[in-house]
Amino acid sequence: IELLNIMKTSRSVLSLLLGILLCGALPMMAQNSTNSPYTRFGYGMQADRSFAAGRAMGGIGYGLRSARQINPMNPASYTGMDSLTFLFDGGISAQMSWFNDGTHRQRDLNGGFNYAAMQFPLHRRLAVSIGLLPFSSVGYNYTAPSQGDTRYTDRFSGTGGLNEIYGGLSFAPWKERLSIGANISYMFGTITHSSVTNLTNTFYWRNKIRVHNVKYDFGLQYTHPLSKTDRLTLGAVYSPKLRLGTTVSNETSFREDFSTVVEGDTMRNAGFDLPDMYGVGLSFTRDNRMVLAADVSYRQWSKAQFYNREGDFNDQIRVGLGGEYIPNAFTRAYLQRIRYRAGLHYGNSYVKVNGNGGYKEYGVTLGVGLPMLDNRSFINASLEYIKVAPERKGLIDEQYLRLTVSYTFNEYWFFKRKID
Repeated sequence: IELLNIMKTSRSVLSLLLGILLCGALPMMAQNSTNSPYTRFGYGMQADRSFAAGRAMGGIGYGLRSARQINPMNPASYTGMDSLTFLFDGGISAQMSWFNDGTHRQRDLNGGFNYAAMQFPLHRRLAVSIGLLPFSSVGYNYTAPSQGDTRYTDRFSGTGGLNEIYGGLSFAPWKERLSIGANISYMFGTITHSSVTNLTNTFYWRNKIRVHNVKYDFGLQYTHPLSKTDRLTLGAVYSPKLRLGTTVSNETSFREDFSTVVEGDTMRNAGFDLPDMYGVGLSFTRDNRMVLAADVSYRQWSKAQFYNREGDFNDQIRVGLGGEYIPNAFTRAYLQRIRYRAGLHYGNSYVKVNGNGGYKEYGVTLGVGLPMLDNRSFINASLEYIKVAPERKGLIDEQYLRLTVSYTFNEYWFFKRKID
């Protein structure tokens, strides 16, 4: 009877947190987290899919395996927790952006929801994770002057992005050594582009892309003990190419003979793809005090169609390096129990700007994990500097300073306390 009561209480907590996750985070999806003109192309700016520790370590995660952190970048990592642990993690961010086209400079401040997820065991070899996270974001608003003798202006703007709700399952056929896992996600979102041309008659155009489909991610992790205190973990992930279900609507309006003329059309499944993605990662853990890790990922965007056409994107490579250090996790001295993190990352853009070239992205991250009174839950903070360097002259140079704060709630699962 006592066990049933504990299970009912745990299910009640799970239902409550899941409700908070869905009801609280979904409205925040509508907020723009970027003002980059580069998000006019493709699906916008890709979101960082790492959580807490991984985000402060250069955005890595394929080889990370922890009992105290959720890591959806590799679903095989879920079995790294013990059978008495329940995890809930949610994060938000704010960023300062600087834009420079060689003539004009602009500074913006924005931010919004990053992610929310929970993780819990079903068995000592089986664990589940459920979460909500952004896939990409679109947000820009700028004016372009006319070229030539005719004087007019074009104003371009865009909003929206793609998101996913995922459910993941991890199984450890060889406990403490080998784990496999998979995430099944429901992709959804709307991207809206619009432009206004002010000439003799005002011309307005709007393009709206609605996306939905099921996405799959597969992962594997193998941990090799080097000694009683040291271990090496190799991780690998794969996401197969996906044809998105889409509804594309176009609308134009203009003034003619003192009246407004509105025209529009709608297309379904117009040929939009997400590419094959491959990733590998390696982490070294020493005495539960130090972690050093590296990730490499490759996305074959050149084979992904966009409006039924290949060649609009570049193949994308991303490399990340990072580390975490805990002076002493078991002392009473608070500063020695803090988790200190740092990392680097480099990658190229998947979008081709106006069909030619793109940009390189460089990043440096610093962060801390601040333990709560129970020494299980954490407040995580990371500060990231990103430099976007265009590959050809005339494109916009961008810089970002991004602060991410998350709370990792760690509680005992199915734990029966005894009172003497």
